[in-house]
Amino acid sequence: MVERKPRKDAARNREAVLSAADALFDQSEGTDEVTMADIAAAAGVGKGTLFRAFGDRPGLLRALYEVRLEPVREAVESGPPPLGPTTPPRQRVLALLDAVLCFKLDNRRLALALEDSGSSSPYQAEHYERWHGLLQAVLKEIPGLADSEFTAHVLLAATRADLVEHLAGREGVSRDTMRAQLANFTARALGSSPLRGANVEG
Repeated sequence: MVERKPRKDAARNREAVLSAADALFDQSEGTDEVTMADIAAAAGVGKGTLFRAFGDRPGLLRALYEVRLEPVREAVESGPPPLGPTTPPRQRVLALLDAVLCFKLDNRRLALALEDSGSSSPYQAEHYERWHGLLQAVLKEIPGLADSEFTAHVLLAATRADLVEHLAGREGVSRDTMRAQLANFTARALGSSPLRGANVEG
């Protein structure tokens, strides 16, 4: 008979670690201030348990990022307009980029730490490839739009965590202004008229 208790314990420990990391990151000035030892202590697990579950610090950051992103992903995959798959492509592109920007504004420290972590290119990260692939697929549905692959890269570059941090943190640009600027930039890139008042859903 298969013993299920270790599996349940592992799931419980994973939840505890993610919850502890979530709280510690939100309370800190930056994710660099929070150590793996801090997270393990707050979660009530040993460091070995933490490393077995997530591999390393970037692995933990990725897991926490995915947990926070889950509601957005569900809305994109099966939700109603403006994010869901039944939305007209131009409107959906605007909504997708707005969702990415708002997510990074709401998770500035975590997004910045994740995009800065690791030695490989950020463009090869799983979360980036997923957004790029989705955006490219929607862009292909827009008649007359050339080079959807490059356009997707350019549009996503406007939501990079380091740019969001620079504008929101150092420049003091407001959330509404950033959303309006991104919406107008995207509209121009798609060959549409700039949006008056940045009428973006959300």
